[in-house]
Amino acid sequence: MYSSFPLNVPIVAKTIERTKTGGNSVVKIDIQTIEFPAVEAGLPEGCETTDSRTTHEKMFTFISSLKMLRQPLEQLLQNHDHPHCIVADMVFPWTIDAAAKFGIPVLVFNSTSFLSVSAGVSMRQYKPQMEVSSDSEPFVIPNFPGEIKLTRMKLSTPTDNKYGETFLSDLMKEVGEFEVRSYGIILNSFYELEPAYANHYTKVCGRKAWYIGPVSLCNKDAEDKGQRGKEPSIDKHECMNWLNTKHINSVVYICFGSLSNFLDFQLMEIAMGLEASGQQFIWVMPTVCEWNMLNERAPMWSRPLLY
Repeated sequence: MYSSFPLNVPIVAKTIERTKTGGNSVVKIDIQTIEFPAVEAGLPEGCETTDSRTTHEKMFTFISSLKMLRQPLEQLLQNHDHPHCIVADMVFPWTIDAAAKFGIPVLVFNSTSFLSVSAGVSMRQYKPQMEVSSDSEPFVIPNFPGEIKLTRMKLSTPTDNKYGETFLSDLMKEVGEFEVRSYGIILNSFYELEPAYANHYTKVCGRKAWYIGPVSLCNKDAEDKGQRGKEPSIDKHECMNWLNTKHINSVVYICFGSLSNFLDFQLMEIAMGLEASGQQFIWVMPTVCEWNMLNERAPMWSRPLLY
């Protein structure tokens, strides 16, 4: 059973349908929708996906309001046969208590890496960032493979206000506790990519983990890959035709993820740097980014932008 907000159903349903038409009759997925109380949470009606510009502008409100889904989830579990387990994204830490009512184990899905989650464990346990005298003074992540140096300026705090820093700090603390209390975590990574950190997480941190990545490999043929996710703004054949004019291993793929939200001047700085490098590239961006400045300069670029 897969639980989803109504606006996400078409995307999920398309993937499931492709699986069925591909001859996979073993996997049976039933979609159950949970209404997202946007208005009640102080968000506009229909604001329930991260594709929305409004969602990005009110991301803290959006994430905070996710805990309002606990009661609807418990009702869903009450009305259906209990699953063997629940796989919950890391931003749903309240799932652990909802599932506990029904004796259902929870697996945490994390889309980052073993390096990231292991570093998070060490940072929360030892707090080396509190032992330095300034934001620019380097420190080494303690009890961690290799000698990885960071500064407080490089820590993951993508906000310049005190509320934002506190919110993100509290959220990551909840995520850390969620991982400890859960049955284990599932990562979109693979052992051969980062064996030192995979071993560190399971043997030193003492956590259960399963590496299932990269999940994109489940899409085998070109048609399947082309239909994955949302519709791009550029025709896939146009993109392939452009790639076919380039030498093998000469094009760099660039993507900052679906949750990135750059301002105009940031996009322009990145774009100008890429263009000045002389490197052939394909830059994939989410539709919520600002495009006015980029579109003004687009004619000078010889690289396709997918957004």
